[in-house]
Amino acid sequence: MAFRTMIPHSRPHLAAAHSVTAHVFTASNCCTKSSPLPIRLVQINSIKARRYLGLQTNTEKERIRSLRTTSPSSSSLAAASVQENLPPSLDATSEPPPLFDGTTRLYIAYVCPFAQRAWITRNYKGLQDSIKLVAINLQSRPAWYKEKVYAANTVPSLEHNGKIIGESLDVIKYLDSNFEGPSLSPNDPAKKEFAEELIAYTDTFTKTVFSSFKGDPIKESGPVFDHIEEALHKFDDGPFFLGQFSLVDIAFITFFERFQIFFSGVWKHDITAGRPKLAKWIEEVNKIDAYKQTKIDPNEHLETFKARFLAK
Repeated sequence: MAFRTMIPHSRPHLAAAHSVTAHVFTASNCCTKSSPLPIRLVQINSIKARRYLGLQTNTEKERIRSLRTTSPSSSSLAAASVQENLPPSLDATSEPPPLFDGTTRLYIAYVCPFAQRAWITRNYKGLQDSIKLVAINLQSRPAWYKEKVYAANTVPSLEHNGKIIGESLDVIKYLDSNFEGPSLSPNDPAKKEFAEELIAYTDTFTKTVFSSFKGDPIKESGPVFDHIEEALHKFDDGPFFLGQFSLVDIAFITFFERFQIFFSGVWKHDITAGRPKLAKWIEEVNKIDAYKQTKIDPNEHLETFKARFLAK
């Protein structure tokens, strides 16, 4: 069952209440819808806010183009540095790329945890040259995206061989199965079975944590964090869920990135306290370049979650 929660882009210092378009997080993708709730407008001429929305100034565009990315050359995470120019986000005024021309494209939003899953997978497999990133502005998305690319109008989606694959968990599995690069799926039957169980659990996990924000977050989210800690004890041949880095780690890390920031910033609570395996897992994932390349300013996550869940 899809869990939907709207997370508007806003900042505490911004001006008057108004109804704006907000993020909607579903089970495995990001979309938007109009929110009738009074929330603060985003001051898009602020460099910080514009970066979060993908509305880069010229300075920010140059900063983004200067980012270096890394392609893993083996499952041991040995990597060779490659240059990638991250494109600005396309909005309602943007023309489409030459669709279905044989180019493989991954449609993402830089702020979306679901799209981030696909972006990490693409980077880890070293597909920066094979799969072109197309960033979509979720606040002002182009009409052609829904009409000509993906009728669900969500991200991520993958354009490949004349067809579109949507839903983040489906996209990352497709990328791993159909493209070259280090495998993110286990060969061992026991690990395969456990991987499917954990990936199926991601919806329950995120739903429980989001729901806890309405009550006692630390108490109510505790059992699912404990479940993750227990899962990390299953295999002892590495710090990751299946021992080696896999799609399971990718499916969870984008939400842990946000939850860790929110719990710490608001309730001064360390979600890894008493959970040594979880602490080690987060530490090790943060060493992986393919993931580091997709992270944004943690303050952006904190302020966005505050605006959505703590607004009076």
